[in-house]
Amino acid sequence: MKAKILLLFLLILILGLSNCNSKRYEHGEILYKNFCSSCHMDDGTGLVGNIPPLAGADYLGKERDKLACIIRYGIKGEIVVNGRTYTQAMEGIDRLSDAEITNVINYINTAWGNEFPFVPITEVQESLKNCKK
Repeated sequence: MKAKILLLFLLILILGLSNCNSKRYEHGEILYKNFCSSCHMDDGTGLVGNIPPLAGADYLGKERDKLACIIRYGIKGEIVVNGRTYTQAMEGIDRLSDAEITNVINYINTAWGNEFPFVPITEVQESLKNCKK
């Protein structure tokens, strides 16, 4: 009887753990939808001519060290994404924690066909120390 209970417990544990990673960066997706999608759109396409896309955006790979600063403090001036220049200012989201910014970046880096590498929180924290405000 004890063996059956132990076996059942292990089965439930294995099934439960296998579902832990069923949706990677779910928290980042929620944050993105709450704070970013009104401008960058749910599908990351941006607003043509005004707001740069995040889906397929070369900027994400080229300027990886700037992403955390842009999310926290915003950006003004020109930005070039996929060869197109954008000048619309972006407000920062200063209430997001370092961990939340990390989650947003990792969601964006893997959403909509993007295949940019994982960004650890330590890299985000280091980037935030070096932001030009």
